[in-house]
Amino acid sequence: MLFLTIDQGTTSTRALVIDSNENTLGLGQQAIVQHYPNNGWVEHDPEQIWQSTLDSCQLAIASAVDDVSQLAALAITNQRETVVLWDRQTGKPVYNAIVWQDRRTDDYCDALKAQGHESYIQSTTGLLLDPYFSASKINWLLDNIEGARERAEAGELAVGTIDCFLVWRLTNGQSHITDATNASRTSLFDIHQQCWDEKLLDIFNIPEAILPTVVDNSGALAVCDQQHFGLPLAIKAMIGDQQSALIGQGCVETGLAKSTFGTGSFLMLNTGDVAAISEHRMLTTVAFRLSGQLSFAIEGSLFCAGSTMDWLRDKLQIIDHIGDIEPLVKKRSDSRGVYLVPAFTGLGAPYWQPKVNAALVGMTLDSDRADVVTAALQSVVYQTQELLMLMAEEGVAPQLLAVDGGMVANSWMCQFLSDMLAIPVVRPRQLEATALGAARLAMLACGVIEALPVGGRGEARSFDATMSDSQRQHNLQGWQRALIAARSMDPSHC
Repeated sequence: MLFLTIDQGTTSTRALVIDSNENTLGLGQQAIVQHYPNNGWVEHDPEQIWQSTLDSCQLAIASAVDDVSQLAALAITNQRETVVLWDRQTGKPVYNAIVWQDRRTDDYCDALKAQGHESYIQSTTGLLLDPYFSASKINWLLDNIEGARERAEAGELAVGTIDCFLVWRLTNGQSHITDATNASRTSLFDIHQQCWDEKLLDIFNIPEAILPTVVDNSGALAVCDQQHFGLPLAIKAMIGDQQSALIGQGCVETGLAKSTFGTGSFLMLNTGDVAAISEHRMLTTVAFRLSGQLSFAIEGSLFCAGSTMDWLRDKLQIIDHIGDIEPLVKKRSDSRGVYLVPAFTGLGAPYWQPKVNAALVGMTLDSDRADVVTAALQSVVYQTQELLMLMAEEGVAPQLLAVDGGMVANSWMCQFLSDMLAIPVVRPRQLEATALGAARLAMLACGVIEALPVGGRGEARSFDATMSDSQRQHNLQGWQRALIAARSMDPSHC
């Protein structure tokens, strides 16, 4: 059997045709343009997302199959928290998609915190009160797009995360659904009762009528209209990208952890059927829901990882290509005292300071571009180390870390990550863990596999720590000084 998998991400849309042996037979990819209309605002054109999805799928199909009837099912995985509001009759968005990185609702979230709502939000949703999540974005759309609130209350509009929007378009408006993992990232969903929460809807002033129905991650979820792929292709899997990578890495049992290094970086630890609330302000989230049965995870989110590398290339222009990074940093054992705190869209876990700006510290007249590039790469590792340390303090300390995403093609970074974590870092041969996880869910729904596989498959490379404890502590002390300097400039904490 062949499975068409859509991986709709922050900077591109990818589609893969994957067979039942987990081989990738076809691939299509289209870039997504990010728009920055105001300071701290990040948007996507939903129509570009839609067209890039169709184009990527056609490219993948054309390169893999002679007859579309060979396709058994469609799986969808997507950037989470990003929201679209659209007209139910025409399917046309009323505004751009507001991206997960967007910070326009900082002040609104601060006001809700001042009213004492964060405790209820965390206990109900597992999340914190932050612009990162979808609810404040939906509130902004309803209050700032002319006529949107009135039309929403009249039943004329629908809202959803990217998975939901794509399914609406693929089914020509016949299905308004989202999956449990994406729902769990909205700040509107009770992860314990598995339903939209009336009190949360009231807090964020959002009518329930515009929200989708929440479904499992695997099963007979919807059917694409025949016009899109030439057959009524069944949608058998839907899941948020980080949870999909968790499955793709085989971290489907309690205590297994993975970290995905894409536009942002997301460290996720499977906690089984226990929705553990973090004492260190990390997130509790639905890992997956199968036949109504839940698995949970603790997650730490870094807002800028691969996007920091893009900044080096596109804004500072000190590298020409992302591939230039590894040869450059290999020439240095460290950043010679230079540290970058990449808070370009604020700080995520465990600080949750949306108004912190990025800071480059420790520069001297002798500092050069190799120091800055090394500091940028190391910044992602330092933040990951802190998250793993906090998880260990909560009694869950993985003995190894599975990694995936575009950044981990850099072997220097993987070695530095192992050195700083002091545990093995395992990089699979197949870096497409996000797409693979969604494909596995579709295989499960089609009976190709009886259960989600545990652990990796195929060849993997393990990076083992070689750094001395004293050097590790020296590095971390420098990072902490830089972090304190950056956080001290947060205007909301002055």
